[in-house]
Amino acid sequence: MSVYHRVEVLRAEIEGAVFLPGDPGYDAECYSYNLLTPPAPAVVVAAASAGDVQTAVRFAAANGLAVGVRGGGHMQPPTRNDALLITLDRMSEVLVDQEHGEAWVIGGARWQHVLDAAAPYGLAPLSGSAPTVGAIGYLLGGGQSPVLGRLHGFASDHVVEFAVVTADGELRTVSRSSEPELFDALKGTRGNLGVVTAARIRLFPYPAIFGGGLYFAGEHLADLLPVWRDWATALPDAASTAVGILRLPPAPELPEPLRGAFVVHVRFSFAGAADEGAAVLAPMRAAGVPLLDSVAEIPYVATGSIYAEPPNPLPFVDRSFGVRELPDEALTALVEAAGPDAALPPAVVEIRALGGALDRAPAEADAVVRGVPYQVLTIGVGAPHEVEALGKSLEVVADALHPWRCGGMVNFLPTSDALDQAAVSALYGPELHDRLLAVKQKYDPNNIFRLNSNLAVD
Repeated sequence: MSVYHRVEVLRAEIEGAVFLPGDPGYDAECYSYNLLTPPAPAVVVAAASAGDVQTAVRFAAANGLAVGVRGGGHMQPPTRNDALLITLDRMSEVLVDQEHGEAWVIGGARWQHVLDAAAPYGLAPLSGSAPTVGAIGYLLGGGQSPVLGRLHGFASDHVVEFAVVTADGELRTVSRSSEPELFDALKGTRGNLGVVTAARIRLFPYPAIFGGGLYFAGEHLADLLPVWRDWATALPDAASTAVGILRLPPAPELPEPLRGAFVVHVRFSFAGAADEGAAVLAPMRAAGVPLLDSVAEIPYVATGSIYAEPPNPLPFVDRSFGVRELPDEALTALVEAAGPDAALPPAVVEIRALGGALDRAPAEADAVVRGVPYQVLTIGVGAPHEVEALGKSLEVVADALHPWRCGGMVNFLPTSDALDQAAVSALYGPELHDRLLAVKQKYDPNNIFRLNSNLAVD
């Protein structure tokens, strides 16, 4: 049977839709938050049900295609023409169980869907900094909530069960009482072990939090960084913070003081009373005169405003790594690499202070990397012909902080490292890596789920 006829058979079996390159709707279905590299999968299956996902996985396995998944907004679709892309946008329902404080989150839901569904009950998920991120992909990478993570741990610690389609096309419901080995390994390996079509997660009673940002002029970076480090180190677990070194575009949607500006953005949240949060924030408010102070009590559903990440797609390269400490020498090196006089600075350098419950081991072993005090994210924004220069700008920062670097998280691995076996092995460490390879060998021996930070099996 020809490829055309095989795809026509697939179309007849799919409740959603099937697209080939050149078909109307193909480009839209290959939506990517990162515009730098156009996606080009051989086949796209826009799934409308878990049954569609099963059919798509079986088709890919039978035809020698790798399987990529885009469950939400920020996952990069495959650029290879030997891949089948499954999109889950048509599966975005969220059902809240108020009595048990849980939500059943379908595979294509973004965090904004979950936030909106939970808010009427005064409940909140351990969501990320951007509400446009897909909830399931975030959970599979561990899920480092910049608002509640230091208080409650990783979002994956609070997954009750997954519905997952494995490489054999079977739909499994996995939990601590059903296939616990797979359940634990799913948490921290992203898309290596199957396509998760739904997850049951715990919610928390936070109708509102105290949070926002302090924006200072970038010329004060060298003075502000030591103050931020010392203050962040002493924060209670109910408080979370990050500092962003930002070169903002002259975009009209930005507040006037920030348009086209070089700024230091102190991101802050406090899970408690506003007056207590204000007292915790006071040392940073006293560190200088901000261009803008947006910190206030806000509904939890609006926590995406704290980091204020761009909601629309843009072309960028990124790199991330952990840092074990930030002595004065490290801060000086960072100012030289990304400060006001830097020769080739990235558009964004962010340092997240972790710790608290993010360092605590869960009751059951999983695949989430813990014990990283700081997470550094660097982003360069530009056109495709600027990729080399953008990459160099990120290398400058990584090299400057090299003496203090350690570990990282799979959710923050850029595409280049995502296919580097040495980087993946180093991230997990030899013991955990070997355990995960054994699970991979059992559930995906032919490695059809390989378009990720791959656990490659022989």
